[in-house]
Amino acid sequence: MLSNDVKSAYNQFYEQNDDAWRMLGAKSKAKNITEVCSTLKPEKVLEVGAGDGSILHFLNEWGFGKELYALEIADTGVAFIKKRNLTNLKEVKTFDGYQIPYADDSFDLVILAHVLEHVEHERILLRELKRVAKHIVVEVPLDYRFGVDRRIKHFLDYGHINMYTPTSLRFLLQSEGLEILADKTSLTPTETIKFNEFINRKQKKTLSRILKIELEYRLKHFFGTFLGRKKQEQFANAYTVLTKRSSQNLQIF
Repeated sequence: MLSNDVKSAYNQFYEQNDDAWRMLGAKSKAKNITEVCSTLKPEKVLEVGAGDGSILHFLNEWGFGKELYALEIADTGVAFIKKRNLTNLKEVKTFDGYQIPYADDSFDLVILAHVLEHVEHERILLRELKRVAKHIVVEVPLDYRFGVDRRIKHFLDYGHINMYTPTSLRFLLQSEGLEILADKTSLTPTETIKFNEFINRKQKKTLSRILKIELEYRLKHFFGTFLGRKKQEQFANAYTVLTKRSSQNLQIF
């Protein structure tokens, strides 16, 4: 169960007036989710750690899932979700961060987008998700780089206590008895980078800075495309994976 201090911190997070920033990031996350789930036609979809409901906003708009459900630890996040008045949203609840308040096999799909990096006991949460749904889609930021320990304050300020590469995430999921059906790496869109640079960080907007952002994105995309999967995973900013419960039980705990 989450401590009161952690819950209070996330309540304050959603009180910040940065809705435009969260919506910008959520659009690319929702796009990644729908792409890896293109072979599924889920009717009942649960998002765990739904935040302010910005991803659900796009899924609802695009008709992804006939019934949408949401769980969130922060009361302020739940309030935000309710205010959206999403037509396909059936229920939104607070939860303790680990125990999913639904019966076994309640959902066709569970979404866990940019949550796992915040979770102290990852495997406990994954087992709960596996209990309530056959399919799970997970997206994480690819924070890990050489020397990441020298930037620990930066990541802890965002609540990121776990670091992933595509390889380490696949190992975690497969070792919990989940079979990978589809995956994709993605780069942060240039519009998101520009917003962060010029609005969030209040850097001076110059032609040279704009061109630098565009050039870096195009080079990463080019080399990732032509040098194969290893380079794609090296340059990527996020990794999205669709899984299902495996017929082979590899879980050893």
